[in-house]
Amino acid sequence: MKKKAKDYIIFPLDVASVEEAKGFVDLLSEDVGMFKIGLELFIRSGPEIVKFVNQTGTAKVFLDLKLHDIPATVKGAMACIGRLDVALTTIHCSENPEMMEAAVIGAADRVGVLGVTVLTSVSGEHLKNAGMEKSFYLNIQDLVLKRAASAKRAGCCGVVCSGQEASVIKSALGKSFTVVTPGIRPLWEAVSANDQKRITTPSQAVKMGSDYLVIGRPIRNAKDPKAASKRVAEEIEGILT
Repeated sequence: MKKKAKDYIIFPLDVASVEEAKGFVDLLSEDVGMFKIGLELFIRSGPEIVKFVNQTGTAKVFLDLKLHDIPATVKGAMACIGRLDVALTTIHCSENPEMMEAAVIGAADRVGVLGVTVLTSVSGEHLKNAGMEKSFYLNIQDLVLKRAASAKRAGCCGVVCSGQEASVIKSALGKSFTVVTPGIRPLWEAVSANDQKRITTPSQAVKMGSDYLVIGRPIRNAKDPKAASKRVAEEIEGILT
């Protein structure tokens, strides 16, 4: 079945309450491909919100918990996630490949494991101050590719990265290696000074190979979120046709 434009859209349920999250699920469940459930919402509601999404419309669940711990703990946590009927989940690309391998073993093919390479809020200056090698803070793309390759060797199905790195990852690691891209801002959305550092538009990200786009603020803060999600889908559709 051909992937529809709306299926590229992941809407993050980064809101203040479970009730508000459920409201967005009710409103957008037929207009986006997935709902992203992050740490804050999952801590508030637990598996309840996962069940609610799965029982409402056709959208799937992206459980974005960014696990990062010793291998045994991550393996056990991933086994629990695998029983929640979740399509995708995340771990940090670790300095310890055994942790990533343990996550994939724990998932047991019940959920796709994505490695988080470099958060889109992180700049070269941040990496420099953290003590990263000069070659990496001067060229974040090299660090992203290194971590993505490590994730693939560990058995991850894909990575989370900026749209600016998607084409390089697809070229190096193959078209079947999934790329999820946050930091998406439509052409009609103004960019805040406090926004993420490495952002792209929906059309740019899809052109560069992104398989899924995490789009929150432009839809969530719109006067008509449903219309905004359709507008984003139309922008993506222009690239697919």
